[in-house]
Amino acid sequence: MQKMFVLTVGTLSIGILNLGVWAIAATAPVLSQALPGSTAIPVRFEQSVDAKKAKPGDAVTAKTMQVIILPGGEAIAKGTVIVGHVVAAQSFQFDSTPYAHQQPSTLSIHFDKLQKGDAAIPVNLGVRALAGSIDSRLAIYPHSTDDTDHVGTMTLIGGTAFSPLDKRIQTNDGDAIGYNRKDGVFARLIPAESSESGTTIHCDGTSTEQSVAIFSPDACGVYGFGGVSMPANGQDGSGTFTLAVRGRTMKLYAGSTALLQVNPEK
Repeated sequence: MQKMFVLTVGTLSIGILNLGVWAIAATAPVLSQALPGSTAIPVRFEQSVDAKKAKPGDAVTAKTMQVIILPGGEAIAKGTVIVGHVVAAQSFQFDSTPYAHQQPSTLSIHFDKLQKGDAAIPVNLGVRALAGSIDSRLAIYPHSTDDTDHVGTMTLIGGTAFSPLDKRIQTNDGDAIGYNRKDGVFARLIPAESSESGTTIHCDGTSTEQSVAIFSPDACGVYGFGGVSMPANGQDGSGTFTLAVRGRTMKLYAGSTALLQVNPEK
């Protein structure tokens, strides 16, 4: 007979069969299998990470921005902590050699697990989109576009706009590309591409609905960082993303946000 275990994550209780999709190790409450490939996880960074001070192994934490609904009906609650670490950090060092090509400052980060109390879900993630703290803060609240816009307009990271009163997010042609629900904004991700400082990022679409929070369904690349590029976004299966900037030291400020995405198993 298969035994049933119950995992409580916040207010959510999940029944777990010992041969089912989720399994708990005997020595620690760790969910043994990764999340489904392409699952989107919108997060906000909890603390600033400065390439001048950061050392490999330093902890990096972020929190989920809205509930994440999984294919089987399970859910990961808003505010769930995602824990990672600094892989490498290089501050800006000015090269005074005449006509020298200045080397960029870089910061590499890897996320390791979703953590809620004593329960953990191991993850391997890429970064689909990254937004600075100011852009992220502006995307949370509606803003009036003119004197007649009393309710205000929500503008997601990536440019998609809608009224906070609307339940359906539409294109100019009236096609639904997302839904504004009680638990947040959900959408099927749209294929997109971005280029920044010679670096091109490809973002695949999904046939399943994902949690996007403040991000447009086609958000892809870096927003609101001014000169920062992402030469590696972890989608190669490494799960490590790298930010780079020239002329100053790279700093990822608290309040910045990211739309992370689970790397499919190869």
